[in-house]
Amino acid sequence: MNTVAKEAVGAIYDIEAMRHAQAMTWKAIDLVSQRIQPGMRESEAVALGMQVLAELDSQRIWHPMLIRFGANTLKTFKQRSEDDPVLGENDIYFIDMGAVWHGHEGDAGATFTTGDDPDMQACSAAAKSLFERVEQRWKAGTVEGIELYRFAEQQAAVMGWTLNLEIKGHRVCDFPHAIYRGGNLGDFDAVPNPGLWILEIQIAHPSKPYGAFYEDLLA
Repeated sequence: MNTVAKEAVGAIYDIEAMRHAQAMTWKAIDLVSQRIQPGMRESEAVALGMQVLAELDSQRIWHPMLIRFGANTLKTFKQRSEDDPVLGENDIYFIDMGAVWHGHEGDAGATFTTGDDPDMQACSAAAKSLFERVEQRWKAGTVEGIELYRFAEQQAAVMGWTLNLEIKGHRVCDFPHAIYRGGNLGDFDAVPNPGLWILEIQIAHPSKPYGAFYEDLLA
């Protein structure tokens, strides 16, 4: 499939509407993270996430709500969580939301910690920091999607973390983007245009059983 087809959009697509959907998704993540507390089960957090999206009048979800606690932060999008863990007093978790506002797809994710475990806090911060390094690489010039993930892998190693290359970003646009079969950002052999691609970063701690996740729209 050629580059134009992989970046196709529908008749109502508008980049400002994409940015609005993204801002609303981040608002939802912020609200959910404020309400998640130690002692809550992962399934309860997912139900909370759906409740917040309803409160914010999202039209629908376009991908399942993912909230992962503890060791489940190492799971990829397509993998199921192990059991239904309870969030601990010193723990790590991430939120990954994909919801639709005004016919456009928002998709964002971030990692949070409870308590004061310094390694967990460092892992959470590293996922966002690595995202920002790769985002700046995209903003700096004409960089193909394939090269962005090569750069991400290199930078993760420099930072002391392991990048999960099964997670390579994806298309978004006016709902549903899936009909365009854009594939992964990390396999895209052209320069990604603004407002069409989600950059995903998932890292693993080099020696402990947890990781961190961060994603946002390249806009």
